[in-house]
Amino acid sequence: MGADHDGNLPRDATVADYLVARLAEWGVHRYYGYPGDGINGMTSALQRAEGRARFIQVRHEETAGFAAGAHVKYGGGPLGCVVVTSGPGAIHALNGLYDAKLDHQPVVALLGHTALPAEGGGYYQEVDLLSLYKDVASAFLAQLDDPSQARHLVDRACRTALARRTVTALVLPSDVQDLPAVPHPPHAHGYYHTSAVPSSEPTVPPEADVRRAAEVLRGGERVAMLVGQGALGAEDEVRRIADRLGAGVATALLGFTAVDHRQPWVTGAIGLLGSRPSWQLMRECDRLLIVGSQMPYSEFYPPEGQARAVQIDIDGSRMGLRYPTEVNLTGDAGPTLRALLRELGPGPGQTAWRATLADATGKWRAAQREVAAQPADPVNPQSLFTSLDDALPDDAVLAVDCGTATAWYARHVRVRPGMLASLSGTLLSMGGGMPYALAAKFAHPDRPVIALLGDGAMQMNGVNELITVAKYWREWADPRFVVLVLNNRDLAFVSWEQRSSEGTPMFPDSQDLPDVAYHKWAEVLGLGGELVDSPDRVDGLWQRVLDADRPVVVNAVVDPAELMLPPHFTAEQARKTAAAVLRGDSDRAGIVRRGVPAALATYRPRRRGR
Repeated sequence: MGADHDGNLPRDATVADYLVARLAEWGVHRYYGYPGDGINGMTSALQRAEGRARFIQVRHEETAGFAAGAHVKYGGGPLGCVVVTSGPGAIHALNGLYDAKLDHQPVVALLGHTALPAEGGGYYQEVDLLSLYKDVASAFLAQLDDPSQARHLVDRACRTALARRTVTALVLPSDVQDLPAVPHPPHAHGYYHTSAVPSSEPTVPPEADVRRAAEVLRGGERVAMLVGQGALGAEDEVRRIADRLGAGVATALLGFTAVDHRQPWVTGAIGLLGSRPSWQLMRECDRLLIVGSQMPYSEFYPPEGQARAVQIDIDGSRMGLRYPTEVNLTGDAGPTLRALLRELGPGPGQTAWRATLADATGKWRAAQREVAAQPADPVNPQSLFTSLDDALPDDAVLAVDCGTATAWYARHVRVRPGMLASLSGTLLSMGGGMPYALAAKFAHPDRPVIALLGDGAMQMNGVNELITVAKYWREWADPRFVVLVLNNRDLAFVSWEQRSSEGTPMFPDSQDLPDVAYHKWAEVLGLGGELVDSPDRVDGLWQRVLDADRPVVVNAVVDPAELMLPPHFTAEQARKTAAAVLRGDSDRAGIVRRGVPAALATYRPRRRGR
C-alpha cells in the first residue's frame, strides 16, 4: 500500500473514481454487491477501473455482507468491501455485516443514498442510514457530503476497520459520487490530509507479564489449551507450546484450522457441538491457556477455582470474560507464544495426562465413526462427513452453514495443515455457507471448495446463489465447487433444541420443509447434480464429485431423526427429550430407532484402567 498517492487519476475523475483508487491503496480490489441507482456512480467507477478492481454481482445484498467478511477469513485480502444501493439494498446487507462484526473481520460498507438536495423530503428509498447503521458500524460511520472529505473518510474507515477488526461504513449520496474528485484537499482550516498507511498493532506483551504467565503454566500437571480464530496463522507456535506443556488442545469452531486434528492430543471441538474428550479436558485440567478464543459457553470451561488460567488475545478488552484468568497477555498469538516458549524453557515431553487424553480421543473418534456407519432411513448424514474426511484433498477449502451440518463437521472432519475452513461463528446465522463458499472460491480460484449446508439454509439463499456460481465458474482455474445439501425436510437443529430445552415435540408447522430436487436445479443451471438417496450412493461419492469438470450439487436425502447428542447430556436434557417423544413427536419412531444405538456407541462407559 502506498502513502498518499491518487492512483494516477485522470483529470475528469469523479469522487467515485477517487474512492476506488484510495481503497485500492488499502488493499481493496474486490467488491461484493448488487447494483442500484443509489450507487450508479460507484459501479461506473468500478467499470472504469477494470483490471484494478472487481465487482462481484451476487443475488442478494445479504450475500454481499457475508462474502465480504469471508473474503478476509479466507485470506482474500486485508479488508472486505460491500457496495450496495440506498434503502432496501443497505437494509438487506445488515445481516451479513453483523456476521463480520461479531466475528471481528475488518469490512468497509459503501452505502448508496438519496441525493443531497432531496434528503429529508421523503424521496424514494430514503432511509436514515446513519441511524440504521449506528450499531453495526459503531466504530466509524460517516456520510460523505463534500468531495474534499473523501480522502480522510476512506482512510479513517479503513484504518478503524483494520485496527479494531470490525465493520465501518460510508454513506454516499448519489449526486456526490459523480462530482469532480478532490484528491488533495486545500491546505486550509477545516480540511484534513490523511495517510493510507495502516497502523501498527500490538505484538508482544511486556516481558514481566510473559514471565508471570510462564510461572503459572509451568507448575501444571494437567494443562488444557483452548484455541480460537486468534490463533490462526500461529499453527506452529500452538503445536510447540502444546508439546512444551504436555497439553491437550480443544478448538473453538472458528479456530479449527489452527491445529492438526489428526494428532491424538487434539481433542477437537468444544461446546454443545464438541467432543466428549474436550469436555473431559476442561473438567480435569489444573491449568488453562486460552489463545485467541471467546467461546461463550461458560459451562464448558473448568469450574471456577479448579484451574489457574492465562489468556492471550489481541484485544485487551476481551480478557477474562469467560473464565477468571490470572495473567492476561495482550498481543498477537504467534510472537506472544514464541516469547512464552522462551520463558518456559525445556518441556516435560510425553506425560501421563497426554496419554489419558489420547486414549479418550481415540475411543471417541472410533465411537463417532461407529455411529456414522449405523443404518438410517434412508441415509445416515454422518456417513457423508466421515467419507468426506477420508477423501478431502490437502488443499481443500470448507464453508460450513449453521445447523446440523455444523455438528457433523465438528464431530467428523479432521482438518489439517494447508486446509482452510470457516463459518458464521458468533452470529450463527443460517444462510452463510454459500456466500462463504463464493468468497473462498474468489480468494482461491485454484483450490477445491466444498460447502456443507442444510436444506433450510439452501432454501434460504443457496438456491439463488447457485445462479452466481453458474455465472462465474468458468473463469475459475479449478472448477471444483461442491455443495452438499442435507435434505431431511426438517429444520432439524431447531427441532432438537425444542425437544431438549423445551420438552416439546417437533412442531411441523414451524419445522417441516418442502422436499426440493436440488440436484435437478443445479442441472438446469448447467452445473452437475448428484442424488444420494441410499447408502450405496455414499460409496465413492466424494471421488465422483471431486473428479467432475464443473461445480456439483449433492442432494443427500438423510434421516431427520439422526440424534445430536451433546458431549455431556444432562439428566434434564434427557428428561425433556423423552417428554417430547412421549408427547407424540412426529419423528418418535425414528428417534427411538436411531437414538438407542447412537447413545450406546457414544456414551459407552469407559472401562477401568483403559
